Amino acid sequence: METITIVLLLLLAVILSGIFSRMVPLPLPRPLFQIALGAIIGMAADWRVTLDPEIFFLLFLPPLLFLDGWRIPREELFKDGKTIVELALGLVIFTVVGMGFFIHWMIPAMPLAVAFALAAVVSPTDPIAVSAIAQRVPIPKRMMHILEGESLLNDASGLVCLRFAIAAALTGAFSVQNAALNFLWVALGGIAVGAGVTWIVGRTKQWISRRYGEEGGSQILISLLIPFGAYLIAEHLHCSGILAAVSAGLTMGFVEARGELEATTRIRRNTVWDVIQFTANGIIFVLLGEQLPEILASSAETVRMTGHHEPWWLAIYVVAINLGLAGLRFLWVWLSFRMTLFRAGQWRTTPNWRIVAAMSFAGVRGAITLAGVLTLPLAMDDGSAFPARDLAIFLAMGVIITSLIVASIGLPWLLNGLQMPAEHDLQAIEDATRIRAAEAAIAEIEKVQHSLAEGRADADLYVSAAARLMDAYRQRIESRAGNAESNALGRRSEEIERSLRLAALRAERTQIFRMVRKRELGSELARKLIRELDLVEARYATTG
Repeated sequence: METITIVLLLLLAVILSGIFSRMVPLPLPRPLFQIALGAIIGMAADWRVTLDPEIFFLLFLPPLLFLDGWRIPREELFKDGKTIVELALGLVIFTVVGMGFFIHWMIPAMPLAVAFALAAVVSPTDPIAVSAIAQRVPIPKRMMHILEGESLLNDASGLVCLRFAIAAALTGAFSVQNAALNFLWVALGGIAVGAGVTWIVGRTKQWISRRYGEEGGSQILISLLIPFGAYLIAEHLHCSGILAAVSAGLTMGFVEARGELEATTRIRRNTVWDVIQFTANGIIFVLLGEQLPEILASSAETVRMTGHHEPWWLAIYVVAINLGLAGLRFLWVWLSFRMTLFRAGQWRTTPNWRIVAAMSFAGVRGAITLAGVLTLPLAMDDGSAFPARDLAIFLAMGVIITSLIVASIGLPWLLNGLQMPAEHDLQAIEDATRIRAAEAAIAEIEKVQHSLAEGRADADLYVSAAARLMDAYRQRIESRAGNAESNALGRRSEEIERSLRLAALRAERTQIFRMVRKRELGSELARKLIRELDLVEARYATTG
């Protein structure tokens, strides 16, 4: 009963965080409100949620990483693939080495292996936190795609570094060759498992649907089970379950490209996944805040490990680690941009410092860091306590909160008026795609009309209905097929028509609900009519 109460309280905190984030005029991301509400719950109630890292990873990360991989624009990911790999692999190793030595130098009481473990868990950025920041800060699209790709792929490299740091702390031995070979197996094996599971499930599902028909509920449930299956199989084979979930999501985009799923199933599935994403994201940060009171309660004892007695030394360490992370990230991003410009033959061009600084500030830490630091063992092989474990957890928690606050404040200032390099004209591509789709629709209408009307007495009804539909499609082609000025006028006309249609649809729905309240219309028929209006409105609302 207590577990159910805690779950309901966490869900309530997620709902309230969304309300508070909209009430506050400052551009603060929702995770900060969720952390604050979690801390209030932790201080006000005697309940404590014991976070088992393995369960935490399994429940939250596979579906969220799968969804991010599924929805990320694959073309943009591959276009900036070199930059993303440099950040996801090179920057992580650079950060682990640099911050490991820095933390050990700053806090000699923390053994070097533990310092490397802490550096490993704070090195990966978090896709969940990055997405939360982007909801309140207008990050340019290409920069956002690079950040999303980096945060999806750098988890495996950071967690592999963590695994070897823990092994070195427990055994006192470390082998670069074994680490490199293990990393290749963990990374490539995870990618292969995720892609293989999704492809097999997708092809099997499509074969069954073509042969025996489609059931929407089963299709949605299958999409929910795929990330968990890929994660568990990869972990069983000692590969990266995280990379398996990401790879499964990317592969899902290719599998679904055939478009064989029914439209209503896609709508329902998207709704289910949106709810899961919103709920899981929120619970992660509420749980993070719920752990804060317990960690702060032991801060006095924790600070004594460092040889000091004043608790504010912990704040100094957190700030120093964040500055170190930002400095290393700034340096690496600058060098990466220089290499990109050099490969493009623009070796005399200097990277824009504001773009480099924005990429550095956007390196937000989140759930991956929290879950990773909690995997530190409680005891050594000889039964003694694992050195500086509480201190490492406190510092990791401080890094998460500080990076969120700094990104929320720094990114709007850095991105204000920032001129990004020119990107492809997506509007021209959209216009051309709409024209080709409309031409295909006209051809299909003509073919179907002739086949249906042949030999029928009411053939003129088919002709008139087809003519009305084809006129609508021809109007769409004309509005998109002219020069730039006429295209702009056509789009403006579409926007006006869209506004009028939305107003008319809302008026229809209001009238139907009014008739239901007056008992002039039954609820079953009302639900059918409202659903039709909702689907039409969703179509026009998403084109705005």
